Amino acid sequence: MTMDNLLDTIGAIEDASWTWVGIPVILVVGLYLCVRTGLVQIRHIPDMFRSITDKATQDENGRTRSLSAFQTFTITASARVGTGNIAGVAGAIAMGGPGAVFWMWVMAIFNSAASFVESTLAQLYKVRRFDTFKGGPAYYIERGLGSRSGGIVFAVIFIFCFALSFTSLQANTIVDAVTGAAGELGMQDTTSLVWILAVLLTVLTGVVVLAGLRRVAQVTQRVVPLMAMLYILLGLAVVALNLEQLPLVIGMIFGEAFNFTSAAGGAFGAMIAAGVQRGMFSNEAGMGSVPNVAATADVSHPVKQGLVQTLGVYLDTLIICSVTAFIILVTFPQEAVRAETNVGGELTQAALSENFGAFGALALALIILLLAFTSILGNYSYGEMNVLFISQSERTRKIFAAVLTAVVFLGAIIPVDLAWAIAGVTMVIIALFNLVVITALSGTAVKLLKHYVAQRKQGLDPIFLASDMPELRNIECWTPEDMADHRVQPEPRPRRA
Repeated sequence: MTMDNLLDTIGAIEDASWTWVGIPVILVVGLYLCVRTGLVQIRHIPDMFRSITDKATQDENGRTRSLSAFQTFTITASARVGTGNIAGVAGAIAMGGPGAVFWMWVMAIFNSAASFVESTLAQLYKVRRFDTFKGGPAYYIERGLGSRSGGIVFAVIFIFCFALSFTSLQANTIVDAVTGAAGELGMQDTTSLVWILAVLLTVLTGVVVLAGLRRVAQVTQRVVPLMAMLYILLGLAVVALNLEQLPLVIGMIFGEAFNFTSAAGGAFGAMIAAGVQRGMFSNEAGMGSVPNVAATADVSHPVKQGLVQTLGVYLDTLIICSVTAFIILVTFPQEAVRAETNVGGELTQAALSENFGAFGALALALIILLLAFTSILGNYSYGEMNVLFISQSERTRKIFAAVLTAVVFLGAIIPVDLAWAIAGVTMVIIALFNLVVITALSGTAVKLLKHYVAQRKQGLDPIFLASDMPELRNIECWTPEDMADHRVQPEPRPRRA
């Protein structure tokens, strides 16, 4: 089978799985969880910002017992904020037009209820490992649904389909961006540069991931805020240079989002599909990836981490993805950007080059380097949780770290179209598996939310103990000893007569 035939086959599978299974299930589950949680993703926005400041407790030696809420936020943000925000958004616009941006926004708000549920469940069913915690979908499948075999199946699929496939895509995007910038500077043959980048990325990845999750957290909590700010400032500069186009672009986004006249030709459906698919690839809400790190946070209530990770969806799609969309659309407002090509980061790179010349291409290459490299680290963190579910051996963890490092090298040299096609198919598999599970367990997340809200109404900083809900089984953590070091709650506020 030739490369073209392979791409056509994978592309056909991807299109069919998203059209007939993926999008309908996502929409139905998203609506159900919005209703079931009472629109938690909207009602509790202030609590999201409050929860992200929670600090991890310390042992007698002054070492944090696990990761803080902010550290887990930066790790998951590092995985979310990557190629999906630049190449993914560009691809959505290329395939679905400006209206796809609107549906990305809608999907972020709509599906963030799934992010809340999955991360809350991950916290509830987390387990101890040395001086930290571990958890994720495999763990809540085993402990919540009582199926060890189901958890192993999920873990195996996740390791091969998400941790490794998506990692290769991130490495590929770095090389694509850097070689594109080199081309802007006049380099004719970038073959040697590709191999140099592949080796460099492999070495850097190996140095960090072989040291484990704490090293990943130390890197991401420093790099993620910096890279997000750099990209936002770059986007604001582009908008400022093209300010006269802003009203037109906003009109295009909302106007084309409801252009039902194109439905007969299939363009309307393609627009929604592009927005939903690329939006979910970017923010990962409901995909079962974020809970793997959300479980490691040392917080006083499971709901807090659910709220923190819901905020991560908003940061990713409503802010970072919007920056990319406006960079492209204010630069090329009158041009037809739908095309079979330019489905990667080339469209974003072209827009920045149009505004800043070679500097724009170089700036984007640097930002993508930071974005995608930290995404590789985030993907490692996700994979580590599933490897440890299957085997708690430190040797096994290091073997996985070595394999992921090798995948970085391979991903850097394979064709970009193949990397995107593989990622698109594997995302459907993981998302459907996890969405079915969190729907079945959503009642537990709702109970925890009511428990949290009841304490907040009394003016308390919510704390959860497993004994508060004795009907829940297989809870390893959340004992009085676990909560002993969390800050003392204030007395309830007196009620007015």
